[in-house]
Amino acid sequence: VQLVESGGGLVQPGGSLRLSCAASGFTFSRFAMSWYRQAPGKERELVADISNPGGTTNYADSVKGRFTISRDNAKNTVYLEMNSMKPEDTAVYYCNSRNWAYEYWGRGTQVTVSS
Repeated sequence: VQLVESGGGLVQPGGSLRLSCAASGFTFSRFAMSWYRQAPGKERELVADISNPGGTTNYADSVKGRFTISRDNAKNTVYLEMNSMKPEDTAVYYCNSRNWAYEYWGRGTQVTVSS
């Protein structure tokens, strides 16, 4: 099982990034997918999740209206579109997959919002 995040980097306040998480080794469409983040000195927090196969989404209050989670079950990939980014969005972003029996994590990708 692998979850590989990509798309992180440095962006200015107000800018945009699109994170991707490529999954392999399990039946992607049968798992709910989530993005979490962890800033230095803080606990890991849920940013957004999307149900399987993809009808329902949920967002942290801090990102509502700015971030969008989506998934492409044909490509075994989940995305996080981040707009109007703020310095407080700076964190390592992790991809998560789960069903009733299993849970998997990616290794994370660094996102830094700074001028």
